[in-house]
Amino acid sequence: MSTSESSAPPIGDSAKQALIDTWQREMATTLRVLRAYPEEQSELRPHERAKNARELAWMFTLELGLAMAAVRGALDFSGGIPPAPERLTDVIAAYEKSSVELIDAIRGSDLSGTIQFLVAPKTLGDYTRPAFLWFLLHDQIHHRGQFSVYLRMSGGKVPSIYGPTADEPWR
Repeated sequence: MSTSESSAPPIGDSAKQALIDTWQREMATTLRVLRAYPEEQSELRPHERAKNARELAWMFTLELGLAMAAVRGALDFSGGIPPAPERLTDVIAAYEKSSVELIDAIRGSDLSGTIQFLVAPKTLGDYTRPAFLWFLLHDQIHHRGQFSVYLRMSGGKVPSIYGPTADEPWR
């Protein structure tokens, strides 16, 4: 254990439960948005520099992998970034499986210590493990908003995320 890992205090039970509860709620919402996406539109690319819908959806699972690595130890990018499965249904299945695994890992960890990750372009810095998990969750929420635009563009129906949508009003 390095000095930086031993200096970060363990996360308290109520803070850990709040983290778990929020991840579970947001992952369920993300799963609803992913499942609403029409498979036949998975290659939709709204701009030449943008990811296609399937690749963007894969980002959610990649972030869960980062979260899992942070909970278990250090991040390791030596193997590169795994490519997205060829079918959107496989991307969604991987996300669902990783969601369950992450919650189990968080429950079984004390989350003490720090993790090194980018704090600015090309600059590594320390995050406490809980702070890093919150960072990844916020990034997932950001990408879910991006994905909901793809969903609208694909002709799919946008489910409620934080309130009613044109497709799912709260009458």
